[in-house]
Amino acid sequence: MIESLLQSSPGWMNFLIFFGLATALLMVVLGFVTYGILAERKVMGFMQGRIGPNQVGGRWGLLQTVADVLKLLLKEDTIPKLADRPLFILAPAIAFAPAFMVLATIPFTEHVQFADIGVGLLYYIAISGLSTVGVVTGAWASNNKYALLGGMRAAAQMISYEIPLVMSVLGVILLTGSLNLNEIVQAQEKVWFIFLQPVAFLVFLIASVAELNRTPFDLPEAESELIAGFHVEYSGFRWAFFMLAEYVYFFAMAALTTVLFLGGWHPVRFLDFIPGAVWFALKFSAVVFLLIWFRITFPRLRADQLMEFGWKVLLPIALANIFVTAIVKELFF
Repeated sequence: MIESLLQSSPGWMNFLIFFGLATALLMVVLGFVTYGILAERKVMGFMQGRIGPNQVGGRWGLLQTVADVLKLLLKEDTIPKLADRPLFILAPAIAFAPAFMVLATIPFTEHVQFADIGVGLLYYIAISGLSTVGVVTGAWASNNKYALLGGMRAAAQMISYEIPLVMSVLGVILLTGSLNLNEIVQAQEKVWFIFLQPVAFLVFLIASVAELNRTPFDLPEAESELIAGFHVEYSGFRWAFFMLAEYVYFFAMAALTTVLFLGGWHPVRFLDFIPGAVWFALKFSAVVFLLIWFRITFPRLRADQLMEFGWKVLLPIALANIFVTAIVKELFF
């Protein structure tokens, strides 16, 4: 455990160790963002009968995302004349910081976790909601009607779908009696919660797509209606920060899905000779592929359909799942 390593070291060394580990995690996440974007574009190309990136970095386009990032960094950083300059500059950082903070509680393996918090799941949900503030701040500070409309859509969507998202994990909490992510993984040693809580898994997956602002729930940045939505006035590295926040949340949400419903690092029976880190990576990759598949397959919903589906379909199903789970636990456990 990283925590035990920090406890056995002097204060100044703790800072260096933690800083080094946090930097290493950031590098891993940036690597995922770089090649996650590439994988998404290649899978989209394959499913749509196109080639995908194949110019920069050989036939697989392995350096295409790197080239795109360099292009963004070299672009002019423009700030609208009538924008609220301090808030406009601060908003991308507000949107990104919570996305990276939530990774601290994710147990990637039995021995790799930054903070084993007793209420780790509650911490994740609470901190992840702060990104809405960054999106709305950027939209308001831009002084643009399209951006403001996109920001209002983002706020309404994130608030609406966070409720069924939280409700869906209550079934898992009822079965484990804990908010600690390590204990939730340990409770799945014999059977994964995707088999005990299939309805909760589906609700959580759909709500997480909405929380990530990904197709078919990408209304906050709907280019056909709002040009680019809440980040329409952003360019260069500030726009890149918004994109980075989205893909870091993509990483975090796929990892959380793996922890809550797919048994974390626990192996399939009879294949326990394969290391836990490999199992986590395989399950994580399957969730990432599924979310990419959603983006390619489904058309964007209308705003009224989005809200109705969240309040009239997902929320009642999540509440019914909690009710049934409580009854089943009381009768059989």
